[in-house]
Amino acid sequence: MAKEKILVIGASGQIGVELTLALRKIYGNANVVASDLREENPLLQGTGPYVSLDVMNKEMLHVQVIRQGITQIYLLAAILSATGEKNPALAWHLNMQSLLNVLDIAKEEKMSKVYWPSSIAVFGPTSPNQNCPQKTIIEPTTVYGISKYAGEFWCNYYFHKYGIDVRSIRYPGLISYKSAPGGGTTDYAVEIYLEALESKKYQCFLKEDTYLPMMYMPDAIRATIELMEAPASDISIRTSYNLSGMSFSPKEIAEEIKKHIPDFAISYKPDYRQDIANSWPQSIDDTVAQKDWGWKPEFDLALMTKDMIDNLKE
Repeated sequence: MAKEKILVIGASGQIGVELTLALRKIYGNANVVASDLREENPLLQGTGPYVSLDVMNKEMLHVQVIRQGITQIYLLAAILSATGEKNPALAWHLNMQSLLNVLDIAKEEKMSKVYWPSSIAVFGPTSPNQNCPQKTIIEPTTVYGISKYAGEFWCNYYFHKYGIDVRSIRYPGLISYKSAPGGGTTDYAVEIYLEALESKKYQCFLKEDTYLPMMYMPDAIRATIELMEAPASDISIRTSYNLSGMSFSPKEIAEEIKKHIPDFAISYKPDYRQDIANSWPQSIDDTVAQKDWGWKPEFDLALMTKDMIDNLKE
């Protein structure tokens, strides 16, 4: 394992912080290089090497890969769904070009593995609403979803044409107490806990009965590492794996919070993000991930809520 040298791009983001820390536990601090355009996240400071890096600058990225002796890249940099709708051209350009830059360098340097996350945003209103299967109608309606679906096929292309071991997960909405959300449609499920503790009230930008697939960050991190450590012969999906944790509505999460904070109150003022949420499935079928690499979530809504509140209080 020590032979691997990993570069995490977008390490200061919501997933990046926790994934970097988890990888450092496995591979050793010195063997996981964190990088971002932003300043180093305080949680990463002093835990291992950090480089300031613009993934859109291919030459700069290539130099770092050679200089650091990188054998694996985790590319987490992206413009998410809600932010992407405000500047579609930028979202498309960043989400696509960053992936192509990484895939090209991986091909040139004969890297052992690349990880790139997709999202439930690839699904659209024509996809099945309940238990959305791995292979189904996919017609995304956001630029984020379009870029992620196109990216899945670039990953598939580089695997079949050049033998690059690229692996991917379609993340549901992710919930974490360690780092702030990054402009996604499922961000309410992080904000609601923060506001519950701070002001005991929250105005939700989605309707009370809007069900969306969600996952607690510890499960998402574990899923990512389990996928990346599975033998290549077990990986049957080279676009991106469906992944499921739990599905709930704003009303249900509010009821769960009230068990811990009885005087918490929620109100609703749906905005443009409601249309995005309406275009996504309410639940995801991840049977293929279960079969291929033994995926199984550990957290449900009640367990997650207790853990979120306990940790945020600290």
